[in-house]
Amino acid sequence: MYRLGQEETYNTLRDKLTHAVRAPWSLLKREKRETFWALKDVDLEVKRGEVVGLIGRNGAGKTTLLKILSRITRPSAGWAEIYGRVGSLLEVGTGFHPELSGRDNIYLSGAILGMSRREIVSKFDEIVAFSELEKFLDTQVKHYSSGMYVRLAFAVAAHLEPEILMVDEVLAVGDIKFQQKCIGKMNDVAKAGRTIILVSHQMNQIRRLCQRVVWFDAGRVRQDGAAAPVLGGYEAEMLAWEPETGASRRTSNQTRFLRWALAGEPEERAHTLSTLGSFRIEFIADISRPIRHGQYGVALFNTERQLMWAWAAQGISAETGTHVFSHTFPTLPLKPSVYQWQVSLWDENSLLDLWDCRPQMSIATQQNQHHLDEWNGVLNVPSQFSLAKAEGTNLAGSTGI
Repeated sequence: MYRLGQEETYNTLRDKLTHAVRAPWSLLKREKRETFWALKDVDLEVKRGEVVGLIGRNGAGKTTLLKILSRITRPSAGWAEIYGRVGSLLEVGTGFHPELSGRDNIYLSGAILGMSRREIVSKFDEIVAFSELEKFLDTQVKHYSSGMYVRLAFAVAAHLEPEILMVDEVLAVGDIKFQQKCIGKMNDVAKAGRTIILVSHQMNQIRRLCQRVVWFDAGRVRQDGAAAPVLGGYEAEMLAWEPETGASRRTSNQTRFLRWALAGEPEERAHTLSTLGSFRIEFIADISRPIRHGQYGVALFNTERQLMWAWAAQGISAETGTHVFSHTFPTLPLKPSVYQWQVSLWDENSLLDLWDCRPQMSIATQQNQHHLDEWNGVLNVPSQFSLAKAEGTNLAGSTGI
């Protein structure tokens, strides 16, 4: 629990009494100052060897949880038990002294993180090579950029060889190449059977590293489970469009699309696709005057507004009333993410309605793509793989161009 507002410090009884006399009501007000729970009723168990991602809005309580687990912050209530050596990278340059050189700060930061001097000496060359800062090793770190800070700080923490590694969004300031290098290092830590708890707002990093994801919302656990469905629900909410205004909706006000849904799904899952099998989507429209020579179109876009699929029909006729425009798909093999439907209806070259459907659609199917981000494409097509020795074929000496 935190108290809102800046806390003043009174070192002596005279200071406190003087302040109370000058402003008695302000002292009372400070006692009643609003408080808020950064974490409340959180009950989690992370097993040895799990790679867990923590997601949520800024201020949801993710960093507070890592600080409690790292023994930086004492919980106001409750408890946390940790079994194993912990390595934490919660802030850029944790344990760095700005007046010291990069070389000296490797020893200082390593010691703060719990490494012995002998251990630091034995891994010093690996740390420097990983950070790629050999040229600046004897420069005071106050002259480093934030990216250089991250390189050195992560290099030290990653070579601590902890049983539990906690990382809090520090990779966001590194360049793409270094981010991939850090993710590769965390993959190595995970493959070694160690535990990783990762906070990140970059969902691709979470997808690539984590099998389990915990979604925090206002200090509480909103959802805890497999990565795909939790990330799908989170992205759908974070990327949901604001309520539309007249300027954002192109409509004649005579005919209007009202809503859309995945057919047969309960209301709470009506906008989340969780199957690679057959499904039907329905767009419901209110037609206020008869359509005689209509054109209907539907399109699907990703978050970067790239067109994924589109279809159109000519010569549509419909009487007044509520109508359902329905599409049945044998499959929709797109990678798990958030997408947006767009539907339009015309009559005799006159636009009746053009709607960017709200809410957006979340695809939360099982990930079937390559585990490396740089190989991720648009499609999420499952396939069956086998490996067998070719009989009666001698490939020795064969060449290919």
